[in-house]
Amino acid sequence: MVGVRSPQRAKVTKVRYWIGVASREHVRLGVHGGFGQFSHGKLAPARRPSQGDWVVYYSPKLKFGESEPCQKFVAMGQVIDSAAFQVKQFPGFKPWRRKIRYERVVEADIQALIERLSFIKNKTKWGAAFRFGFLQITKSDFTAIAKRMRPHSPR
Repeated sequence: MVGVRSPQRAKVTKVRYWIGVASREHVRLGVHGGFGQFSHGKLAPARRPSQGDWVVYYSPKLKFGESEPCQKFVAMGQVIDSAAFQVKQFPGFKPWRRKIRYERVVEADIQALIERLSFIKNKTKWGAAFRFGFLQITKSDFTAIAKRMRPHSPR
């Protein structure tokens, strides 16, 4: 029909869930600054989350470049911006970031969760699941982690 428009449909965005991997020291800087940085500040992973998505950080080590293990989920928050942005952290390093509203949570040891997390396919070599530094997980995996990090929450 001439002159008749089809009704516009509102874009419905499904909430997704992500794990970022970084040293606890680096995650704490992000929590303090209200930002998230993925895979050493690369653009591609920073573009993947949408506003409203949830991010949990896993820290294999306490400090970047050192060997002391952490092996805990250390932070959790929700993406509050709609696009990645770049900052000059120091000369020659301009990482991409996302704004994140972090919750107050307790750290959760990975050992207590390995058997329940579906993204960890090989339970004996569970560290391999985190090797790429940024991964999407299911809502049920996020919920299992969040329950450990929010021990006093009724959720």
